[in-house]
Amino acid sequence: MRFPAIAADVRRTIVACLAIKLGMHLAVAIGTPFEFHRDELLYHAMGSHLHFFRMDFPPFIALLAELIRHTTGATVFMYRLVPGLAGTAVMALALLLVHRLGGSRMAVVLTSVALLASPLFQRAAALFQPVVFDQLAWMMVLYACVELCDHDDVRWWITLGVSAGFGLLTKFSIAFIGVGVLTGLVLTGHRRRLATRGPWVALLVAVVIGSPSVIGQYALDWPVVAQMEQLQSGQLDHVTWGGFLGAQFLMVGPAVLLALAGLAAFLRGPLDRYRLLGVACLATFLLLGVTHGKPYYVGPLYPALIAAGAVWVERLAPRVRRVTAWSVGTASAAFGLAVLPIGLPILPAEQTARYAAALGIETATRTNWGTQLTLPQDFADMLGWREKAEAVARVVASLTPEERAKTVLYGNNYGQAGALDLYGRRLGLPAVISLAGSFYTFGPGSLPGEVIVFLGVAKDDLADLHCASLIEAGRVQNVWGVPEERDVPIFVCRAPKLTVQQVWRLEGPHWG
Repeated sequence: MRFPAIAADVRRTIVACLAIKLGMHLAVAIGTPFEFHRDELLYHAMGSHLHFFRMDFPPFIALLAELIRHTTGATVFMYRLVPGLAGTAVMALALLLVHRLGGSRMAVVLTSVALLASPLFQRAAALFQPVVFDQLAWMMVLYACVELCDHDDVRWWITLGVSAGFGLLTKFSIAFIGVGVLTGLVLTGHRRRLATRGPWVALLVAVVIGSPSVIGQYALDWPVVAQMEQLQSGQLDHVTWGGFLGAQFLMVGPAVLLALAGLAAFLRGPLDRYRLLGVACLATFLLLGVTHGKPYYVGPLYPALIAAGAVWVERLAPRVRRVTAWSVGTASAAFGLAVLPIGLPILPAEQTARYAAALGIETATRTNWGTQLTLPQDFADMLGWREKAEAVARVVASLTPEERAKTVLYGNNYGQAGALDLYGRRLGLPAVISLAGSFYTFGPGSLPGEVIVFLGVAKDDLADLHCASLIEAGRVQNVWGVPEERDVPIFVCRAPKLTVQQVWRLEGPHWG
């Protein structure tokens, strides 16, 4: 596999743009006033309960969390830096794709401005979630497809398989771009390659690398089905075609025009030798729209499409090229600067809320369930967790030594359970259990549970335990949180009639 040489001026431009991207996320890692995200608490717990072939969703993020815990320790700094590095890798592949498609400095700068200014790529690379690694996997798949359009080299098929396998270890949504690429193969002149060994080698490599994700689903009786049913009824039903399409501009800004130009360039324009990519991206976009996918699910398509659009702009007549590049670049940069405080967690909560209100974009502060907040939901989900763990620690400290030896903690949702698990290790708290999602799969083991400290569970929901003593020991309030986190009770149950092991046998996981 040979990579075309990059001219010195283009190489310097690429390095400079990547330095800006990485520097932006390094600054967030150092100076963010927010703490761990709700999801990050879950991934930390999954890592510390790592069962590579028995996890309810793809294990890469948990494996990475455990690697961080055993090397640098789980800190907000590392949980911002690592996705920042992945986001920089996404942008690096996009800029290499610009070069691969024949673009030079102008196209590199235009692509960089578009990606730096996009709230989607700002936010994804600032949170320790599978999203940014999913973007990286899709970008790797699309880059391999570009090479395969020019070279039917089995090594690029293997690269495609490795990329898809990494995606399968990261998120099951890799299946959408897989369907898209298959559609592209079938509907273009590349269909003849389906009769060669290359695609089947790629499929085999992808399945082998991604097998822990599939084996985990089989071992746990396919929990992804229940998760998708809950997601469909609770969140995806709110997604309409109008909302799906409108959100694209809010996520990507004026660079959506570049992406549309890139799609046209692949399908019928100067880059139509790579029509496979155009068909793959269009088919994937339509598939996600039809199935009510969240708008950001199509995000991994944009780096490649924007790169193609920038290359096309660079090929326009000189005057048109200058006007177009300056117009789209300036509009993208202005948009990116305007939304930066709600794209990256850089301002304290109160200032962020004021800025969001002044900006007036209601969808930016609307939850997945349609509730309106004063902060973007991701920001609201990065506040209040330490206070909850510290409040529970005070309750545990009020117990007698004998009681503490028989105590377990319970979090009503995975954020609360994850906060007790992460901060509790530092505070010397008892073990944490929960029926919420992945925590259910960890199980209670042989934990005693003669005293249970409940965080976030309503009193009426504890009636079936028939506690000999049930007292409210405190409440934790958080004005910035989502509704369920604004006023959270703490109850202490002594001598419940049911053991925690019996509860696990009677109850199933709560995926909400």
